[in-house]
Amino acid sequence: MKATVSRKAHFNAAHRLFRPDWTDQQNKDVFGKCNNPNYHGHNYDLIVSVTGHINKETGFVIDLKVLRDIIKTEIEDQFDHKNLNLDVVEFKSLNPTAENISVVIYNKIKRRLDPDLDLQVTLYETPRNFVTYSGDK
Repeated sequence: MKATVSRKAHFNAAHRLFRPDWTDQQNKDVFGKCNNPNYHGHNYDLIVSVTGHINKETGFVIDLKVLRDIIKTEIEDQFDHKNLNLDVVEFKSLNPTAENISVVIYNKIKRRLDPDLDLQVTLYETPRNFVTYSGDK
């Protein structure tokens, strides 16, 4: 039997959407307010869902305490109250859009999971704007 378990997390972070190879006007036209040179922030909500076979001995797909610790170490400790552009190495050369943040989060968590487990991350940038990513398929 397979099941999906999920854990919700939260972090606050600032970012600026821009491409250094574009003109100021191109950046303004494409990214609008999100291109503010002084950055802007979000209260991100994250849902991490893990799908796999239910272990017959434990009854778990994954121990949620283990998943909690992975999320804390890999995401919350590294992203919370940070400027993503300046403080997070993955975004030194990657535009920190919600889509790209979701992919980075996925990769950081996936490498810590049993390869037999499927992963999906849903990142809410605002209550109405969110991205779901479950790997390249």
